[in-house]
Amino acid sequence: MSFVKFSKALMLVGASASVLTGCAGGGGAQLPPASFVGSREQPSEEYVIGPMDQLNIFVWRNPELSAKVQVRPDGRITTPLVNDMPAVGKTPAMLADDMKIALSTYIKDPIVSVIVESPQSTYSQSIRIVGATEKPASIPYRANMTLLDAMIAVGGLNQYAAGNRARLVRQDRATGQQRQYNVKLGKLLKDGDPSANVKLEPGDVIIIPESMF
Repeated sequence: MSFVKFSKALMLVGASASVLTGCAGGGGAQLPPASFVGSREQPSEEYVIGPMDQLNIFVWRNPELSAKVQVRPDGRITTPLVNDMPAVGKTPAMLADDMKIALSTYIKDPIVSVIVESPQSTYSQSIRIVGATEKPASIPYRANMTLLDAMIAVGGLNQYAAGNRARLVRQDRATGQQRQYNVKLGKLLKDGDPSANVKLEPGDVIIIPESMF
């Protein structure tokens, strides 16, 4: 994989075709391609709080109730007036809503925001790339990560990879079931095809088989 081909991929933006075609229970589901270059980095709405994450809890007009806390190993946090609030498994927005309810006992119409200042990546918050790649690895998920970002992080495909037969395994949060999708890494990395780039989600696993000949 050459630098020129990566540069070509990075210069192409937007496409209408979808790359992820559901298989093994995917039911023909499709995901739209991601842009190679975002206009601005936005926080992820998908992040799920885990043990040991550092959180900034901000209560508007009530600085005495705001706090920077670390999620305990038992998955809970303690802030002024709120003891042992479960945090693990929630998004920041979900935790903020729960904090509002808890604080409503003491103040009227509290406005609460939760910011993850220092995530401590776990498997559920990582992207794992295995198989015929230069550096199989588990890499921390970050906001707006795409398939191209993940492949650059592991050095691309090795010489034996069957990139267009790669699969992405993702857990459906609504049902708890795993779904598999085809991903065309050869088209993405060798041909610079923008329709082959998709957004990733925390916990995704990318499996790259080797060519049989």
